[in-house]
Formats: sequence, C-alpha cells, structure tokens
Amino acid sequence: MRVTIPSPLRSYTRGRNEVTAAGATFAELLDNLEQAFPGIRFRMIDEQGRIRRHIRLFVNRSQVADLAQELHDGDEVQILCALSGG
Repeated sequence: MRVTIPSPLRSYTRGRNEVTAAGATFAELLDNLEQAFPGIRFRMIDEQGRIRRHIRLFVNRSQVADLAQELHDGDEVQILCALSGG
C-alpha cells in the first residue's frame, strides 16, 4: 500500500515522500517500514509501543488510534507530524 511520509521523516526514506509497505495491521506496516528504513519506527512509536504525541496516523483519511487497526490492499496511509516552535 502507499504510505505518505512527512518531510521530518524523509531522511529515513532517502528523501522519498511516498513509499510502499505491506501489513495486515498498522503495527505490521510499521515493522515493514522499519525493515526497509531502519530507525523510522522509533520516531513514531515510543518505548511502550504507543503512538508518539506529535504523530498522527491515518488510513484512508481516518485517524488511527490503535496499532491493531486492520489494513487492506489498496489502503492509503498517511503519516503526519505536528510542528511546534516559536
């Protein structure tokens, strides 16, 4: 499935804004991304296995709150990062 990568994480994907990955759940998809792009998962998921506060995950434009969320072929996945500063 297509995964849109936000600019703060593109250093892991060699500058690509979109990649493909597979998985029956969001957790499996993130594991697949980690295999292809080492270090990317830790930027989205904390040590307790929770989605980091500044990360939002979407499947077909619906926000995902649980990594057990089922995925299907053809789904579109978006990863968004909140920006802060002043």
